[in-house]
Amino acid sequence: MKHKRHLTSLEAAGALNVSPSTLYSYVSRGLIRSESSGDGKRRRLYRSEDVERLKARKKARRNPDWAARRALHTGDPVLESAITLIADEGLYYRGRDVLNLAATESFERVAALIWTGDTRFGFSIPTGDPLEDREILRRLRPLKPVERFQALLPLAEAEDLTAYDLQPEAVATTGMRILWFLAAVATGENPLGGIARAVSRAWAAETDGAAELINSTLVLFADHELNVSTFTARCAASAGATPYGAVGAGLAALRGFKHGAAHERVETLFREAESSGSAEKTIVARLRRGEGIPGFGHAVYRDVDPRAKLLLEMMEARFPRSKDLGLAREIIETTHRLVSDRYNIDVALTTLVRVLNMPDGSGMALFALGRSAGWIGHAIEQYERDRLIRPRAKYVGQRPANRAS
Repeated sequence: MKHKRHLTSLEAAGALNVSPSTLYSYVSRGLIRSESSGDGKRRRLYRSEDVERLKARKKARRNPDWAARRALHTGDPVLESAITLIADEGLYYRGRDVLNLAATESFERVAALIWTGDTRFGFSIPTGDPLEDREILRRLRPLKPVERFQALLPLAEAEDLTAYDLQPEAVATTGMRILWFLAAVATGENPLGGIARAVSRAWAAETDGAAELINSTLVLFADHELNVSTFTARCAASAGATPYGAVGAGLAALRGFKHGAAHERVETLFREAESSGSAEKTIVARLRRGEGIPGFGHAVYRDVDPRAKLLLEMMEARFPRSKDLGLAREIIETTHRLVSDRYNIDVALTTLVRVLNMPDGSGMALFALGRSAGWIGHAIEQYERDRLIRPRAKYVGQRPANRAS
C-alpha cells in the first residue's frame, strides 16, 4: 500500500491518540508541520512523517529498551551533525541544495563547504606529486582502486606527521591531501587541475563532457548523513584516530555488500539483462527465485533517490542515444512496474560507468573518493566534540551460575 504523505486532522489526532486541541498545540510548538490542503476547503493537512516521529518519541519515553533496540537500525537520530540534511523537500550540505551544488561547484569546493561551511578554500591545495614512490603503485596495479586505497593509506599516514594535528583547519588541510592522494592512487594521475579532470583523463579521456559528469558524481556522493561507513568513520575519529584512520575505517565499511559494494551487484544485473536481451526476463527470473532487485529501494527514500534522478538526467542530456542509458531505462521501467521499490544512486552510478566506458572497479572508486570528503567532515565534527562514542550492549546471553557463599 502506498505511504500517505499527509494526514487529515482526524487521522493525525487518531494516530497519536490525542484530542484535536492537543494536535494543534503540537503544530504551534513545531513538532508537526501543517499545510493547506489546496482544495479550497480551508482544511489543514499534517505531515505523516512528523506524526510517526512523534509517536516513536512517546513510545521511547514509555519503553527505553525499545528505543535503544530501534535507534541503531531504523534511522532514528543517534547523534547531532550540521553537515547534511535529508528532507522531503531536498538534500542539503550545510543548508545548500546538493543538486544545485552538483551542477555548479567543483568537488574540491564542495569538500571545503562540508569541512568549513564555506566553498572558498581557506587552506592550501597540494601542488606536489602525491605519489613520490611510483614503484609501489605499479606493484599494486592488479588490485581494484578501492583495494589500493586500503593498502596505501597507512603508508601515507605514516609519512604525514602533520596529520596528528586535529584542529579543524589542520584537518581540512590534511583532508585535501588525502583526497589528492586517493585520486592519484586510483588513476595514476597527478590531480593538478582538479580531481574530476584527473579521473576523466585516466578513465574517460575520449568522452566529451566526462569531467563534468564525474565531478557531479563526486559531489552527489560526498555525504549522505549517518550511513554505516560514516558512522564507522566517526567512531574511529572519536577514539582519536587521524583523518587517514577515519577514512580507512570508512573504506572498510563501504566495501560491504550491503553498502558501497551493492553497486557491484547492480553491475551484474545490467550484464544479465544485456546478455539475455530482455530486462523483463532478467528481473522476472530474479523475482521468481525470491531475490531482490539490486539498485532499487533505499533506507531513507521512499521514492526515487533524487541524486540518481539528477545524474541520469545529466547523462540523458549529453548522451541521448546511448544504448547503456536505454538499458538503464528499460531496467527502471520494468522494475517499477513489477515492485514498489524505486531506483537509487547505485543504478545511476552503474549507468555512468557504462556510458563513459570506465574500467572495472571505477564505480566503487568514485563512491569512495566522493564519500571520503564526508568522512573527513564528520571526523572534524567528532574531534570538536571530543567525546568517545561508546554505547553499551544489553546482555542477553547465559547468566553466570550463582556461586555458593
